[in-house]
Amino acid sequence: MALPVVAIVGRPNVGKSSLLAFLSRQMVSIIEPTAGVTRDRVSTICSIDDQYFELVDTGGFGIVDHDDLGDHVERQIHYAIEQASLILFVCDARDGIMPLDHEVARLLRRRTERTILLVNKVDEPMLEPEAAVFVRLGYGQPIEISALHYRGRAALEEAIVDRLGESMGEKPTEPVMKVAIVGRRNVGKSTFINSLAGEERVIVSEIAGTTRDAVDVRFDWDGRTFVAIDTAGVRKKSRMADSIEFFGYTRVERSIRRADVVLFMVDAISPISDVDKKLCSLITEEYKPCVIVVNKWDLAKSQASTEDFGDYFDEALHQLDYAPIVFTTAIDAHNVTAAIDTASSLFKQTRERVTTSKLNAALSDVLALRGPSAKRGRKSPKIYYATQISAAPPSIVLFVNSPGLIRSDYERFLLSRLRERLPFEEIPIRLIYRARRSED
Repeated sequence: MALPVVAIVGRPNVGKSSLLAFLSRQMVSIIEPTAGVTRDRVSTICSIDDQYFELVDTGGFGIVDHDDLGDHVERQIHYAIEQASLILFVCDARDGIMPLDHEVARLLRRRTERTILLVNKVDEPMLEPEAAVFVRLGYGQPIEISALHYRGRAALEEAIVDRLGESMGEKPTEPVMKVAIVGRRNVGKSTFINSLAGEERVIVSEIAGTTRDAVDVRFDWDGRTFVAIDTAGVRKKSRMADSIEFFGYTRVERSIRRADVVLFMVDAISPISDVDKKLCSLITEEYKPCVIVVNKWDLAKSQASTEDFGDYFDEALHQLDYAPIVFTTAIDAHNVTAAIDTASSLFKQTRERVTTSKLNAALSDVLALRGPSAKRGRKSPKIYYATQISAAPPSIVLFVNSPGLIRSDYERFLLSRLRERLPFEEIPIRLIYRARRSED
């Protein structure tokens, strides 16, 4: 049974994202004093006494957005309201009742029975009289909270349980796979997510930088659950306009780290940029399986073949020369499911283990082709044997006479040849060198 949805609604800058963190006990949305930071629906699974619900943060109602995305934001708010079993209507004690509070109150009037009025920023007892005036909005006595100072949680949680009752569910199944969708700005990441969801789950606009948060969207795929993480578009740090962009970038880094597989989206009609190369480095440094998703393929396929693009990426993104490539047109949902199927294949590969005997047979074949060579004036490196110590990523310990003697060019050769002989042909392998005394 689907979990009940609790939507957080209110005008800009009343503390909705702080409330999301307050109830979920984790930092989910970007929290920043600038009004209008949240645009998409950002959701997380919450629990109260082992009873679960989905909590959804929304953008500020009535926001004057400098990117002219106000209509998009309000459409997302309406989606959240329609799907919600319970609505948390948030106001600000310090500001008092504002005209936009009255507009939100009118918007929710037909849903009074499933709305709880909250007055946030009651940071100290002297502000409690200021909170009492919000009864004029027509939603009864408000619950006074301070999301920033963790005041009023018990009363709010009790009210949520009382309203949701038996509709609250058991802990949902953990997703089998987390897929982070990363790329520079305006390559089509949000369109890709919406094509998977079959609805406008995140805002899509021609304006670069529309997505700011990392947005988790749960999907059921062939009877299994996975999470797709839509991330903010990245540009050079030197060109980041404000702290919101910086926080978005750090969320991209965190999303890569927590993902099982990364869908690295590039634009078919634009050359590989320095930002693309930076993302490539982030992915490889974290040893994450990666699918290179070439989006907007409909605009490029008449001018180049898939083989041409493969050769180009091997040179421009050489660190990911083992990664499979999928060509998509997200706006038409073309090959979107193929990208997820490929990610599932990589997810399976990264959890493979090989026996020590099979691993050492493969290592012997590679050493017979070419052994490690010595740096000028130094003794020759020797590799004795290997063993796999963990999966995800597959981590292989190589016992050698001296770890510092293995050159980087030989390591690249070794990794490439091992992939050909082991069930890790499209994923990163972590090599760890350990010294072992041996007779020369």
